[in-house]
Amino acid sequence: MSSTEKPQSQLPTSAIEKHSTKVADGWFEYIVRVHPHHTDYSGAVWHGTYIAWMEEARVESLRSLGIDYADLVALGCELPVVELSLRYHLAVKMGMTVVVRARLADKEGIKLDWDYQIQSLDGTELYVTARVTLVAVDREKGKIMRRLPQAVQDVLSKF
Repeated sequence: MSSTEKPQSQLPTSAIEKHSTKVADGWFEYIVRVHPHHTDYSGAVWHGTYIAWMEEARVESLRSLGIDYADLVALGCELPVVELSLRYHLAVKMGMTVVVRARLADKEGIKLDWDYQIQSLDGTELYVTARVTLVAVDREKGKIMRRLPQAVQDVLSKF
């Protein structure tokens, strides 16, 4: 993007709020506007910011299905990341608005694989693709659980 071009796909805040929890084709969509603190010195989104956005989308996706992360923790369950793979396709720049798409790809016992796409609002530009693997850990014992709490299993079956 040249210095004379305007950032892509600006929405008023009210439109972002309305679009932030949309579910489309099995994907949960979480809208993010890029602020200065999300970027590095060049105005491009800092690589760690993408990971934070993915976690926000995952937490909001679960919340939309009835799993509040605070309730999960109260049940004694944590879902730490054990594997993370990202592919950067295009840089996201300050001032842009993007959609972070998240979906539960695979659920195998206590292992949860999530897929992500960070793209333009109209879906024409793909910026980042990723996969994150989580496992259920017993908070008190600090050990991997043998199975997810039943309430969590019930909600995840909706995916």
